[in-house]
Amino acid sequence: MNFDKYIDELIELAIKEDIGDGDHTSLATIPADTTGKMQLLVKQEGVIAGVDIAERVFKRLDPAVKFEKRIEDGTKVKVGDIAFYVTGTVRTLLQSERIVLNIMQRMSGVATQTAVYADELKGLKTRVLDTRKTTPGMRALDKMAVVIGGGDNHRMGLFDMILLKDNHIDFAGGVTAALTRTREYLKANRKDLKIEIEVRTLENIDEVFEAGGADRIMLDNFSIEDTLKAVEKIAGRAEIESSGGITLANLREYGECGVDVISVGALTHQIKSIDMSLKYCN
Repeated sequence: MNFDKYIDELIELAIKEDIGDGDHTSLATIPADTTGKMQLLVKQEGVIAGVDIAERVFKRLDPAVKFEKRIEDGTKVKVGDIAFYVTGTVRTLLQSERIVLNIMQRMSGVATQTAVYADELKGLKTRVLDTRKTTPGMRALDKMAVVIGGGDNHRMGLFDMILLKDNHIDFAGGVTAALTRTREYLKANRKDLKIEIEVRTLENIDEVFEAGGADRIMLDNFSIEDTLKAVEKIAGRAEIESSGGITLANLREYGECGVDVISVGALTHQIKSIDMSLKYCN
């Protein structure tokens, strides 16, 4: 996915909400031409993410800032590691401080959580996916952090993929009606979007193929036993996704059933930010 447009907009919003009409504390105490240096200090083990975004924040406020990267995104870090040094006007450094920390601490938390899930699936073909359970406005950064942590992205939003979930199917009048209407809509509007459909029973799978099939079938809250049966029915005919009720404790067991992907909302909505600081240095 290309997140550049979203990230530029997010940085602008972050500046607007934090700096407003000016950082009056820094404006009152720091002369405009005073320069300085800061370092990003890691204070907790994890997978670091957001270093490249931090550079974009600093350079958005002052293109003349000198940014010295010491650690790449996706690196496992330990307490005491220095991710980067940044040199520029002190006013710029202070205005950027909280924006950079807010972004990097959360992104690193998401990347760290994702790495745990991705490691649990090592050796299997199954990939772990994120969901739309993200902080409003922060989705691009959350999804970028998932990739940095070793996971994959599901759709960005409602616009880049068809996903017929239980409510769509029920309101449409069933699996066949939902798929039929979807194909008619895509054709009429000249849209080329992949179609995924959620199934709740093994019988639903038969309905999907009788109605023309789909690019991906999501097995919603299936037991391990039923997942194995579903994989037998679907394998080679569509991509298979497991979702619902899947935790770190049973993740690998679902992967061993032969599904292609497992979507896990916890990658982005049950995370703990990684502690770090941005402080003055010589």
